[in-house]
This record gives sequence, C-alpha cells and structure tokens, in this order.
Amino acid sequence: MRILVLQLKRIGDLILTTPALWALRQGLPKAQIVLAVEAGSAELLPGIDFVDDTLVYQRKGENNGPLWRHLLLRHYDVCLDFTGTDRSALFTVLSKAHKRVTFEWVQRSRFRHVFYNQFIASSVRENHTVDHYLHLLRALNVATPDNAAPVLHLPEWAPRKAAQLLADAGIPPQSPFILVHPGTARPEKYWPGERWAEIIQWCETELKMPCLLTGSADGHEQNHLAAIRKSHPAIAARDISGRLDLLTLAALTRSAALVLTVDSAPMHLAGAFGTPQVALFGPTNPFHWRPRHPRAIILQSHGPSTPPEFRPQHPGGPMTEVSTQAVIDAILALHVHA
Repeated sequence: MRILVLQLKRIGDLILTTPALWALRQGLPKAQIVLAVEAGSAELLPGIDFVDDTLVYQRKGENNGPLWRHLLLRHYDVCLDFTGTDRSALFTVLSKAHKRVTFEWVQRSRFRHVFYNQFIASSVRENHTVDHYLHLLRALNVATPDNAAPVLHLPEWAPRKAAQLLADAGIPPQSPFILVHPGTARPEKYWPGERWAEIIQWCETELKMPCLLTGSADGHEQNHLAAIRKSHPAIAARDISGRLDLLTLAALTRSAALVLTVDSAPMHLAGAFGTPQVALFGPTNPFHWRPRHPRAIILQSHGPSTPPEFRPQHPGGPMTEVSTQAVIDAILALHVHA
C-alpha cells in the first residue's frame, strides 16, 4: 500500500502528527509511507525516520520542482490530508489516490471538499490536537493509543552538536541545566522579559543550576531575548539563540533537567521525551496543545487551579496574568535538583 501523508502546517502541528505517523507505521508495517511537509518544518524530518520518504513544499515556490515531479509521476493508494487547505487539496488530487481522506470539517468549504471521497468526523475544538490527528487513521482501521505523546528519533549527530553548544556556554558534560526558551512565532504569547530574567536568576541562585537561553534568529524573538539579557546581563554568556536547528534543540530538551517555555515548538519537543517542564499559556488553549506526560505543569493566564482545568472552550488571556511566583511554585512542585 502506498500512502501519501500531507502535513503542511507549522512545526508544532508536525510534531503533534508524529503519534499518528508512528501508529500508521506500527499498524501497516509493509506500507510505503511518504510524508509531505512545509519547508519550515523540514529540519525535523531526520527525526521522523519511520516513514519511507519525504517531500518538502516551499511556500515561495522556490525549488518545488522535485515535489511537482514526484506528484505528477507517482500514484498512491491512499492520501491522508491532515492539513485541509487549498494547497493540500491540490496535492491530494495530484496523488491520484483511490482513497482521499481528510476531516469532516473540510466539507464546509465551498469547493475544497470535492477533491476528497472520505471524511472523518473529529472535532478540532473537542479534542487534543494529537488525538484529533490520530482520528484520521480511522479511515484505515489502524489502532491508535490513548494519551499518546510525540515520537522523535534523534540522529546521532544531534546530541553531539548539543553537547558542543553546552560546552561553548560553559556547561560541563553531564552537568544538570535548565533550558529556557521564551520565544514563539506569535508575539502575543511572549511573557514579559523582566519576569523571565527574574525566573532565571531565581533558578541559578536557589537551584544552583545554570540556565541555557535558546531561541531562533527571528527579529521579533531576538528583541524579546534582548529584553531578558538587559534585565539579567549574566545570561548572555549562556545565550545560544540563533545557533540552533530543530533537532539539536530537541536533543537539548531531552538532556535538560528542566525546560521552561511558553506554548511553542520546544514545549512539544520536551513533551516527546517526558522532560520535566513548565509551560506558560495565555491566548492559546492548553486543552488542545499541552504536553500530557506526568512531569509537565501547565500554567494558564486566567489564574492557578489545583488540579488545573482544561476545557475545550477556554477564554484565554494576556500572558501578564501568569505571575513569577506561579512559575516558581511549579518548578518547586517538580522537585528538580542539581
């Protein structure tokens, strides 16, 4: 069976699709699975080694020749579209698959639905994103796990590169450290820089562990990191932002004693390895996106609740509603020690 899988959304969506890809491989071990992703997520592909081949779509139209040739020349038996956009609908048609599957909500589109012949009922609002994506495998009667976590297999070079970056930051091999990743693609999810600086100083003073500051080279994110460095200049020596690929960052989240993030891709990476973590949510709903392993603590902008309540309909709020004391209390609850 030849299966084309389309996931053309952001990095976080691809990470949260990996449980479905893993279940697909386990359920259909002899199938040939080809995964198509958007270029911004392509760095993750060496860690998704349980598919047979990969395709990369460039949004700006550059270097898409191999993708178009593949779709024009190949025939598939099944196309699973996790994306539901006009672009993925076109790819679905070009797959020439007999079974063209997407979610039932695509039927609300005026034209897009005509390109598919099977629609799977699964509410985006009523399900965690991992479970929502797993539901698409119902089209193939593939068994799926409960409470699944992301699946990534790190290539050998990723931990080696992570170890070198730690050494460059003055963190000795095997020494415990705290990974702090304040950035995200959406600035409204930023937590105030001075609060991050306060948490970093508290961790290094009270827990006696160095903090490693990570982030992308994006201009908005770098401005946010600059505000943190201004409030806590000493962290500049352990700032490796702009020097990371996604799988090296994943290796760092795996080896960290603790990961502190907002709702972002590194939050999902830490969740893949069950690393102790504190994740801060404001405008987005943790019901859909949170890591679900037992060593993850989620803080929400509308105030603490014990245990936290995760509901499909969540009003959200500004990140400023998350206090530094709430973060400190969450770190203490995880019993992280040097």
